[in-house]
Amino acid sequence: MKKASSLSELGFDAGDASSGFFRPVSDGMDSTPTSHHRRRLTKVSVIGAGNVGMAIAQTILTRDLADEIALVDALPDKLRGEMLDLQHAAAFLPRTRLVSDTDMSVTRGSDLAIVTAGARQIPGETRLNLLQRNVALFRKIVPPLAEHSPDALLLVVSNPVDVLTYVAWKLSGFPPSRVIGSGTNLDSSRFRFLLAEHLDVNAQDVQAYMVGEHGDSSVAVWSSVSVAGMSVLKSLQESHRCFDEEALEGIRRAVVDSAYEVISLKGYTSWAIGYSVASLAASLLRDQRRIHPVSVLARGFHGIPDENDVFLSLPARLGRAGVQGVAEMELTEDEAKRLRRSAKTLWDNCQLLGL
Repeated sequence: MKKASSLSELGFDAGDASSGFFRPVSDGMDSTPTSHHRRRLTKVSVIGAGNVGMAIAQTILTRDLADEIALVDALPDKLRGEMLDLQHAAAFLPRTRLVSDTDMSVTRGSDLAIVTAGARQIPGETRLNLLQRNVALFRKIVPPLAEHSPDALLLVVSNPVDVLTYVAWKLSGFPPSRVIGSGTNLDSSRFRFLLAEHLDVNAQDVQAYMVGEHGDSSVAVWSSVSVAGMSVLKSLQESHRCFDEEALEGIRRAVVDSAYEVISLKGYTSWAIGYSVASLAASLLRDQRRIHPVSVLARGFHGIPDENDVFLSLPARLGRAGVQGVAEMELTEDEAKRLRRSAKTLWDNCQLLGL
């Protein structure tokens, strides 16, 4: 028997199949939807159907954030299998159209395009060589993506996310407000989780940010960490003598290394980044104006040179138009210095790419 994802693929002509089940209300009015009262449908495309891409697609699906989700991957059998696996749960989920293809044309008309595809590091491979392979991959992905959806928001999740967000910005030709990296949105959640566990409060009630690079040089902004308007750092230092600079660095290091721990235990990360990106998608598509620490064009902020087109994470207000402003955080001199150092590290890598 032919394998199929719909009855039409099995040879049944869909036509107006629903007419045998339903008839219009007899009010003398035409019940056909018109452009005046038909809701505009929302389309999200996910490029890369690996563990991260599918966790993102699944979370967006269950949160009912899109009317259509398009999946793209280079492996056709795996891609079709992932799509079918989600389609078979249709009776338990919001009504969402799922499509997939190896060709980027399936993303046409996307409101939000999420890129998770990326080359994996080969043992012994240099960081620069990995970056260059990812640039080559992005050259195949980003231009056609931008061509098929010229008004889309572009959200980069692939690592190293800050440098690849810069690459996507350069290759897409989009304004910087419409090119965003997932950045330290998840790092900040990990930071808030550790503090919430220690303070025995809900993580949603902890205001805390990791900024800068999504990686080794990220900056924990201890000076602004608060719960219910109260400074957490001051309280901890008063109640725990051990909360010195070394202890603070240990906590920052634990946040940075937490992804490596998950990878060492299960082989990859997926669920946390899925929820993180879905929260970004909700803020963007539903115009929520929420503040997220995401990778944005950061030139001119906190002493970062105006001529350096570096992308790194800062708290940004996100809405339907993309980045609608970046918060002017008050940083201590040490935090600002660390942020500038993080920016220099990222910019040095960007310059090596020759874009």
